[in-house]
Parts: sequence; structure tokens; C-alpha cells
Amino acid sequence: MGWRLGLLLLHVLLCLVNGVYSGRTSSYVRTEFPSTDIPLESEWFAIPNGYNAPQQVHITQGDYDGKAVIVSWVTVAEPGPNEVFYGKNGHQYDQKAQGTVTNYTFYDYKSGYIHHCLVNGLEYDTKYYYKIGSGDSAREFWFETPPAIDPDASYTFGIIGDLGQTFNSLSTLQHYEKSGGKTVLYVGDLSYADRYQHNDGVRWDSWGRLVERSTAYQPWIWSAGNHEIEYRPDLGEISTFKPYLHRYKTPYLASKSSSPMWYSARRASAHIIVLSSYSPFVKYTPQWTWLKTELKHVDREKTPWLIVLMHSPMYNSNEGHYMEGESMRAAFEKWFVKYKVDLVFAGHVHAYERSYRISNINYSITSGNRYPVPDKSAPVYITVGDGGNQEGLASRFNDPQPDYSAFREASYGHSILQLRNRTHAIYHWNRNDDGKHVPADNVVFHNQYWASNTRRRLKKNHVRLEHLEDLMSMF
Repeated sequence: MGWRLGLLLLHVLLCLVNGVYSGRTSSYVRTEFPSTDIPLESEWFAIPNGYNAPQQVHITQGDYDGKAVIVSWVTVAEPGPNEVFYGKNGHQYDQKAQGTVTNYTFYDYKSGYIHHCLVNGLEYDTKYYYKIGSGDSAREFWFETPPAIDPDASYTFGIIGDLGQTFNSLSTLQHYEKSGGKTVLYVGDLSYADRYQHNDGVRWDSWGRLVERSTAYQPWIWSAGNHEIEYRPDLGEISTFKPYLHRYKTPYLASKSSSPMWYSARRASAHIIVLSSYSPFVKYTPQWTWLKTELKHVDREKTPWLIVLMHSPMYNSNEGHYMEGESMRAAFEKWFVKYKVDLVFAGHVHAYERSYRISNINYSITSGNRYPVPDKSAPVYITVGDGGNQEGLASRFNDPQPDYSAFREASYGHSILQLRNRTHAIYHWNRNDDGKHVPADNVVFHNQYWASNTRRRLKKNHVRLEHLEDLMSMF
């Protein structure tokens, strides 16, 4: 009897995902810290002890399949050692990798020495310890590699966007650390240094030290937002994304991309595609051409979960940045539906919103339905631009709530996506509520590729009773 009830509850949850019920706008009013940046002298920006000690340590995936990481750090006084020592046992480093070093200037700011080191040939599902720096200034960290690429590999992602460096930002980081997430999917707008006079690079440094508590220990999959553009011809700075590209490397070459601004990576049972909202993407541009090819290379038999990251949301019912993602929607939405993308995460809007599975691919300027309609082949669009930056919350939603919008709330928080197997994933959006962990939005997502093919699903017999009971125990 218990398992029948579990199946019934799961059916109800899946109906919610498919848009059977109307959307909801939360009436919750967030009690927030002031939206001002943490003072530079704060302990949260503390410089590590020792002469020229490595700081702002962060790692990201370094290859296509999760068997490499790029370790990055900054030294201030001089370049210093440019090696990463690593091994499987703490304080015992039997392997090393050699990196590169760079720096840059932005108007009157000169960066420290930025190190990037590719550590490859790693084993799956293994904990590695690593050391950077030398002598009394050496620092030690660790990270865990993902399981091997497999359609039923379970894995937990965190999703964060528009973080900044306020006390609300710190609250998001502290809440995320307790979530069990293994890798962060970051949807753009990092330091907000561009909000300071002359785009003060010191605020890039402070942000790097603030997030090191997470970024040094697990990969963050980076995407860029509008606050990373930093185009300032009035200061003589005419290139775009200059600080971001110097500081945050991506494994773009591994996916045959021509730019670090868009790329893809496979991790456990997920194929993750990162797009750039602020790089050319119309027909025949490099990004458009690359995405067209990359979608054809996605193997849902090996990585059933297809996830797309971008900064500006395609669907957004907030007055903030309303319709700014429309041009990318017009360019790519048909592909997302054709290839049955599961989830599209975006930031930019400083609030939370989740859509139903809808599309507007039949509309043209002269014909077709003008409004989004339910579409079982379409992704769910989720906006998580609520990390906590100094611009504050976007609290004014359009009224009435459009039919495509399932849930929305103007609060700070982050999301957790637990891929359980090839057919189901558990998703939470967690509100940062006065120091408490509050899951405010909970959904079970069914995989677009496997769950849509009943014959394949039954033949493979991957929806077992114990999986369903395990799913229901999460609610």
C-alpha cells in the first residue's frame, strides 16, 4: 500500500512539472541584510599568512569528461612557484603539474600574478589533495573527482548566480556549503567590481578571497554576465571581459569551442552547455555555429541530463530585465525543444522564478500563437539571479502572473539539483532566511530523453520501487 501511495504522490509532483496546476507568486517578504558590500578590512577578505602566499584559489573542470581540473590562484608580490603538487593522501604529494602565469592592467589597477595549472589524468570518484606555494607560505586544499560518465551516475550540483560580495552573498555561500553540492553551476555576474569607480580591480581580489571557501575545494563551472563585460572606452579600456578572461579559465578547447565564453563539459550523468548572452549568437556567428554542432554531439545514452547555462533568462516575468533574453530565445529555443533540453538556468534578474515546460517556437511576426504554450519537449527555465549582490532584490513581478510561470519569489538563495539516475532528478530552491536553510521550491524532474520513451524505460527497468521510495523520502 505504501508504495502505491508513493507512486501517486510522485505522479502529482510530475503533473506539477508538466504544468497541470496554475503558477504561484510567493507572498514571503525577505528580511535582508543591507545591500552594501562587505568592508575590505573584514575578516571575510583576510589575506592568507606568509610572504606572497597564494590567494583567491579556485578550480574548474579542465577537460570534457571530468578527469582534469584547472587550478588557479593569485600571488601579489611576485610570480612565485607555478606548480601544483598533488596526490591521493593528505600531505603526501607524489605528482606535480606545471602551470602558466599572467597578469593585466585595467586603467590604474595592476593585477597580481595569476596562475593557471591544468591537472589531468585523474581517476574518477577519487579525493585528491593538492598544495600550491612554497615554504611557510604554502597552502593545502583538496577536491573530489566525479564518478565516471554513466547514465545512472548520481550527482549533486549547486546553482548560484549574481553573487557579489555583500553579507547576503556570504549568507548564500554559507547555506550552500551545507547543501551537499559537489559542483557549482555559476550563471554569471561575479564580483560586481564594475560598480566601483574605474572598475576597481581590488574588488575582484576581495571577491576571489571571499568565495575561496568553496571554489578551492570543488569546481565552479563559470559563465559570464553583463557585469563581466567591463567595456570602458572612457578609461582607454576597449576590450571586453578583460579581468574575467584573465582570472577565470574554462575548458573550451576540449569541446572544440573557439572562445572561452561558450563551451561544454560532461560530468557524471550530465552534459552541461555554457552560452554567452553578451557575445554574438545570431545565425552563422561562431557561437551559433558551435552550438549547432555541439547539440548533435550530445549522447543521451551516456549523459541523459542536458543542462544549459546562460546569464540573461529567456523567460522572465519580472519587471527587472524584462524581455532582455528574447533575442537569444528566438535564436536557440527551437534547438532546445528539438534536442529535448532538460533545464535552462539563468541569472541576471535578482529574484527566483521557475517555469513550466513551455515553448513559443510556432510564433512568427506574421502568424502562429503569440504566447508560450505547454510543450512536453521543452526545457524548464529557471532564474537564480538571487545570490545577494549590492544591487538588491528585484521585487516587482508582472501582474497577473503569466501562465508559463510556475513559481516565483524575490528572495536571496541558491538551488540544488540532485541527479538520481537516468530518469529522475530532485530539485530544490533554498531561500536564505535569517540564517536558516529553507527549501521554498521542491520539484521532481523527469528526464526529457529517457522518461519520454516508455518502451526504452521499461526495457531497461531503471525505475525501480526502491528508487521511487527513495525519491518520496525527500519530501
